[in-house]
Amino acid sequence: SLTPKGAVIRRELERFVIDEEIKRGYSHVYTPPLAKTELFKTSGHYPYYKETMYPVMKVDEEELILRPMTCPHHFMLYQSKMRSYRELPIRFAEIASQFRYEKSGELTGLNRVRTFCLADAHIICTKQQAKDEIFKVLDLIDYANGKLGFVKGKDYRYQLSLGDRNDNKKYYKDDPSWDFAENVLREVLKEVKAPFFEAQGEAAFYGPKIDIQMKRINGQEETAFTVQYDFVMPKRFKLEYIDEKGVAAEPVVIHRSSIGAIERTMSFLIEHYDGAFPVWLSPVQITVVPIAERHLKYARKVQQSLLEQNIRGELDERNKTMQEKIREATLQKIPYMIIIGDKEEKNKNISVRTRKGEDLGQISLTKFLEKILEEIKSKSSIV
Repeated sequence: SLTPKGAVIRRELERFVIDEEIKRGYSHVYTPPLAKTELFKTSGHYPYYKETMYPVMKVDEEELILRPMTCPHHFMLYQSKMRSYRELPIRFAEIASQFRYEKSGELTGLNRVRTFCLADAHIICTKQQAKDEIFKVLDLIDYANGKLGFVKGKDYRYQLSLGDRNDNKKYYKDDPSWDFAENVLREVLKEVKAPFFEAQGEAAFYGPKIDIQMKRINGQEETAFTVQYDFVMPKRFKLEYIDEKGVAAEPVVIHRSSIGAIERTMSFLIEHYDGAFPVWLSPVQITVVPIAERHLKYARKVQQSLLEQNIRGELDERNKTMQEKIREATLQKIPYMIIIGDKEEKNKNISVRTRKGEDLGQISLTKFLEKILEEIKSKSSIV
């Protein structure tokens, strides 16, 4: 569960990533959280995840289960019609609810939960397109991380997670495909000049991956999100497209997340900012503080102007002193406080303070709205 303020942060993250992915050629979809158990047996996930999957439900003689991942659903969308090479790459994206029955001792706040929403996507493309698509995915990840305030090399780094040719129980046996896929990922990381390290035996069972390792406040690293090269699922689900010669060919799949599980990303953000979020992510962006009861009427007009611009502005109508209201707003790390007194009402303007204690003085409401709207639009924060 998320409180109203937590829900605001989640909603802003979802809006941000959906809008950015659509700009970059993704088709956002909705798929149901329930699926036939058979889907996950076909994918090969079932043996690996059955201990953390919720119990099977029997409905009308069918076995249904809450999904632990979304890939089979997106493959079903792909298979809804015959595909041509001209359509590729196809990029299905979704803010997808997923379910893992983690043991109670493994649950930790927002970081590890039993139900989470993943900014998920599956790119279905030709083998020749895969390298360019992975470049684009890393560009999206770096862009999104930058807007969230995370710095590559300082807050996160890349891990190239490789398979183990000697472990045929854990990994799909196809040495040439493993060699090709690992080389593609390695080449991409070298060409983007990103610092990375290699980890043997950390790949998914269906292919190697690039893990984005985020540093937590205690100095430990955790996988925030991944980019996975998959040469197994196309075979298992018989994914095909018609190539230039009119012959059925097999694509590859790139599983990726742009900002990971929303809940986990929120936990990283809370640690990173210690609650002093950028303006665009702040649950309350402005609090309006009338000095006395006689200033309430004008303060309400100011608040209404904020709301009309989709700015999250609250009005503090409590019977407390201005100093108390400012102190509490500062402790809540609200980016801006608008002070309304006799001078402001007489001049039809506002006085502004920041959560850092800076006094921006008197300013027209119109100019202040322009300033904060630009901060929100650019996803930046100067307070």
